Order: sequence, then C-alpha cells, then structure tokens
Amino acid sequence: MEKINIFSKRLKVRNLKSTDLEDFYIYRSNPEITKYQGFDVMNREESKDFIYGQKDKLFGKPGEWVQYGIENRSSNRIVGDCAIKLDKNDGRIAEIGITISHLYQKKGYAKEAFTAIIEFLFNVMNIHRIVETVDVENEASIQLMESMGFRKEGHFIENIYFNNKWGSEYMYAMLQREWKKTIKLDNLFIK
Repeated sequence: MEKINIFSKRLKVRNLKSTDLEDFYIYRSNPEITKYQGFDVMNREESKDFIYGQKDKLFGKPGEWVQYGIENRSSNRIVGDCAIKLDKNDGRIAEIGITISHLYQKKGYAKEAFTAIIEFLFNVMNIHRIVETVDVENEASIQLMESMGFRKEGHFIENIYFNNKWGSEYMYAMLQREWKKTIKLDNLFIK
C-alpha cells in the first residue's frame, strides 16, 4: 500500500491535506454537487473530519475507498476530489468516483483527472478492470463515460435510496486491454 501522486498536464491527484478544507467545504456543502453522489452535503466540521480521516490513507487495501484531492497544478488548490476502491474480493478490479467543484466544471478537469487515474490504475498498478456507477439522471457523467469508451454493462432500477427517493444507476466498465486501444493523456507522469 502506498500514497500516490498522479500528474497530468494541469492537474495532480494526491492525498487530501488539511489546507484543502476551504475549497473542499465550498463544493461539498453545495446540494447541486451532491445531487447524484452517494454522500450528503457536509458542513465545515464534517468536511474537516472527512479530510482528517482520509489524508493519511494509503492506496491498495481491497474494499476500502480512498479519497484524493484533484489539485490544479498552477494554483495548488483543489478543483474536486476522487475516490478509488479496489474490489474486496479481487484487488485487480477497481471502482472510481469523481466530483468536480461547481466552480470548475465545464473546463475538462473531470476527463483529464479520470484519464490520468485510469492510466495509473491500468499501466502502473496493473488493474484488470475498472467500473463506475452513474446515476441515470447524471447526463454529464454518462457523457464522460461514453466519450472515454466505457461500456454500459448494467441498468439497475431503483437500486439505491438517497435524498428521500429511490434512484436508478448505470454500471460502466472497461478492461485494461480495451483501454490500450483508446485515448491517452499527454504529459502524464506518476511519482
């Protein structure tokens, strides 16, 4: 298990830090951001506790989500966060979740971060399969998955109860060998 740093042209995916609190709180307290996510809005204290609980977590423990900050390399401020979890029964399968702040959406950050994370998981960690679960109403995430060549493998009807209602989700997936045939991110390097 290890800490990770994944760099792309504009972004760095790294462990959350205490200094991320203000930026993290701004978007994690916004109901529009949590609308399609598996978490509720957070107050400042919950945000602080969440960061504290995640900042020293190491990548690689099957069945455990690890949350990372997505940092803009020019401003050194987070523009969002992502989570990676290895399957508890098979550590060669990973699930990813990504959240971009409402202040930074429509700038290509989700695709850039997602691409860098996928590249890391497939080519550095030798993951066999990556899955992503997306709310059926989250058109931006659906478009992202499909633009990156992810295959829609399932449609779960009212499988999750969140925000006082039943919701439905799509399951997307990609295999390592399929990724090698798709897009690559320029200037990617990992430390």
